[in-house]
Amino acid sequence: MQEKLKSLEDKYNELNILLSKPEVISDQSQYQKYAKVHSDLSEIVNKYQEYQSIIQQLEDANQMLAEDPDPEFQEMLHEERQTLKERQTDLEHELRVLLLPKDPNDEKSVIMEIRAGTGGDEAALFAGDLFRMYSRYAETQGWQIDIMDSHYTDIGGIKELIFVIDGQGAYSKLKYESGVHRVQRIPTTESGGRIHTSAATVAVLPEAEEVEVQIDPNEIRVDVYCSSGPGGQSVNTTQSAVRVTHLPTGLVVTCQDEKSQHKNKAKALRVLRARLKEVMEEEKNAELAGERRSQVGTGDRSERIRTYNFPQSRVSDHRINLTLHKLDLILEGQLDEIIDALIAHDQAERLKQVG
Repeated sequence: MQEKLKSLEDKYNELNILLSKPEVISDQSQYQKYAKVHSDLSEIVNKYQEYQSIIQQLEDANQMLAEDPDPEFQEMLHEERQTLKERQTDLEHELRVLLLPKDPNDEKSVIMEIRAGTGGDEAALFAGDLFRMYSRYAETQGWQIDIMDSHYTDIGGIKELIFVIDGQGAYSKLKYESGVHRVQRIPTTESGGRIHTSAATVAVLPEAEEVEVQIDPNEIRVDVYCSSGPGGQSVNTTQSAVRVTHLPTGLVVTCQDEKSQHKNKAKALRVLRARLKEVMEEEKNAELAGERRSQVGTGDRSERIRTYNFPQSRVSDHRINLTLHKLDLILEGQLDEIIDALIAHDQAERLKQVG
């Protein structure tokens, strides 16, 4: 680990010099490239330098302990050594985490898909609750939301909703949300007070750049039609809704939320690229059969990951055995405690694999 950290520090120092050279400063593309690497390295190098400082302070404290027999001074030094050793242990863990291979998708925006599952109207209403939860969370992170395609029920629930969350690092925090979310509550239409269980599925895809997934225009079919609202009634007399079919894979994406056919097609292609990227990565992972999957991973959309129990104001994440009794706050977008726990668990599992 020390050799790796030293090489990263050397690279960081080399970039410091390069970024001050006039010929680099004048070449904006080269400067931005170097600045990005420099920024990426700054956290781990700063922690490594703090770690080196702690080691030096421990050596100094040990030397003073050997040289000065004064009991009061010795007691003070022992306390200082204990504090330094605790910080050393924390830094060693933080550095091991920072050295883990980065998920190349972590900094990307995401395309999220929420669909009502079993439970009829109640499932659709719960899907709406999930969308509001993610919307509120996105607001706290300073991210932007753009709806790509939506299908609502007559009572305001969501049959299906596809939307983009634009923001740096969105995928790193939301990738654990893929899977089946289950709700237990008493529907307003339930006269007997019985608790009903219903579900909604969430899929989280990292946004794919055009350079990553190139779509051949000859391999897609584009159909246009009038967009529809709840219950199927036409809400637009012009044919602005778009259905894009990717012929080689059979993937179909529809988009009808914009009044412009051109904008709807652009949005549909954005979703299609993300889905094609997912297909490509699933095929690649299937080939790497010997590679162990993380216990949390990015979630299988058929796996039941979380239960929201209204009578007990309880949220339980089944992957990490985490239970919180603050359902109202979580549904208002206060997801940090759950997401931080999932990230920590994922890091711990990955450290086991490399350790």
